[in-house]
Amino acid sequence: DGEIVAGIASVNEAAITGESAPVIRESGGDRSAVTGGTTVISDWIVVRITAAPGYSFLDRMIALVEGAERQKTPNELALSILLVGMTLIFLIAVVSLAGLGRYAAADVPVPVLVALLVTLIPTTIGGLLSAIGIAGMDRLIRHNVLAMSGRAVEAAGDVDTLLLDKTGTITFGNRMATEIIPVPGVSERDAARIAVEASLADETAEGRSILALAREKFGITADADGLAGASFVPFTAATRLSGVDVGSRRIRKGAVDAVKRFVQSVDPRATTGIAAFDAAVEKIARSGGTPLGLAEDGRLLGVIHLKDVVKPDIKERFAELRRMGIRTVMVTGDNPVTAAAIASEAGVDDFIAEATPQDKLAYIRTEQRHGRLVAMCGDGTNDAPALAQADVGVAMQSGTQAAREAGNMVDLDSDPTKLIEIVGIGKQLLMTRGALTTFSIANDVAKYFAIIPALFIAAIPELGLLNVMGLHSPQSAILSAVIFNALIIIALIPLALRGVAYRAQPAAQVLGRNLALYGGGGVILPFIGIKLIDLAVSALGLA
Repeated sequence: DGEIVAGIASVNEAAITGESAPVIRESGGDRSAVTGGTTVISDWIVVRITAAPGYSFLDRMIALVEGAERQKTPNELALSILLVGMTLIFLIAVVSLAGLGRYAAADVPVPVLVALLVTLIPTTIGGLLSAIGIAGMDRLIRHNVLAMSGRAVEAAGDVDTLLLDKTGTITFGNRMATEIIPVPGVSERDAARIAVEASLADETAEGRSILALAREKFGITADADGLAGASFVPFTAATRLSGVDVGSRRIRKGAVDAVKRFVQSVDPRATTGIAAFDAAVEKIARSGGTPLGLAEDGRLLGVIHLKDVVKPDIKERFAELRRMGIRTVMVTGDNPVTAAAIASEAGVDDFIAEATPQDKLAYIRTEQRHGRLVAMCGDGTNDAPALAQADVGVAMQSGTQAAREAGNMVDLDSDPTKLIEIVGIGKQLLMTRGALTTFSIANDVAKYFAIIPALFIAAIPELGLLNVMGLHSPQSAILSAVIFNALIIIALIPLALRGVAYRAQPAAQVLGRNLALYGGGGVILPFIGIKLIDLAVSALGLA
């Protein structure tokens, strides 16, 4: 979006690249490009805007979000087809009754046919769908997750693949000190004490984490009073060093090559500890961390290991997702070495390194073309297109506004493993809807065979064998069916709101249970309910 024309600065590009480590940007050369939405951490730069209006990075992200389109879930398509199909079948059946009535010299009035159609079409499940969706959204709120629609909760029940952004989602998003590796001849405690002195004036997350590590591991507390008369050296993008000067002592920490140059400037012949220093740097780099050198005057003291720390207990939660049949994929802008290290520590099934927003979007669309439902957890502006395209887009509350607006859920706790609860609630919603759909279909079929004999028994006496309920009259049969149809929706609302209990069972077992309980209930209940209402209607002389 712009070109640096003067100055040098340390820039945090996590919102764009997803990588937590800040980068150096300076005028001239190949490090002079900057992007809108990134943050200058230290020093200053003068930028000439090069992006035309409407073509900035954020504008391109908006275009990608607008081009994203969520597909209908298989369950949603199946239910739509079923409801439309059942409506058409009963419509044809009711229309054919008009001709049958004329043929049998038992003319059926149009109002009766309309009332019959209303009682037969699947109005029960149609009337309960909203209640089921709202109940699912309410259950998510109890887990501190805001769902924008019941459709999002439903899609969560069928998720096959979960994509997670690394920075801020799997990890905390800030590099934190996890260990201090001293060179031979320097104790770990002494190295930690000097690291604390060098970090007293460091207000960055890395500096504060060094103080926390020394306090928790060695019991060393920050004591600025013990450095009376000290001169603190702030970090700059030019020197890439920070530290403190106390009398004749000069303590520095910073980028490895910058620390080496500092040592050489103080003592050009200094060679003590260089081999161990380089070995520690290489070890940290191979593990995907960031090495931070530590020196005092002309002597290397050790290396501080900075890493983007994985959130606690996340590996066990991912294992639980795996047992639920959900494949986890980490996407990050980090290099492959860092990505592999974080993926191994977090316990994800796969990872995509150096991923751009377009890469994330393409991966989701590929998965969806293969018939899979995809959930995406993210927090950055660069995640917005993927969140908008995913069937379930869970944005972290700690993320950017663009991410929260693109997703169809917002996790107020910023916990990516919350998808376990989201999937469980989604599956409960699907089971509830499946159970009530089974009941509704059985209920409609039962009403058909309960009412038709009563309508035509006068014209076709042979239908008396099917009139097992012995309804009082055709008029009372229709009125009783209409009343029952209205009452059954009200009676089922508590079940729709409470939901059918979710159990991790094979699909065949769940289907058998639903057919036995809700299918059987849907067949039996209309005969009992309509008969009781018919007795009341007859007793009151309403028909």
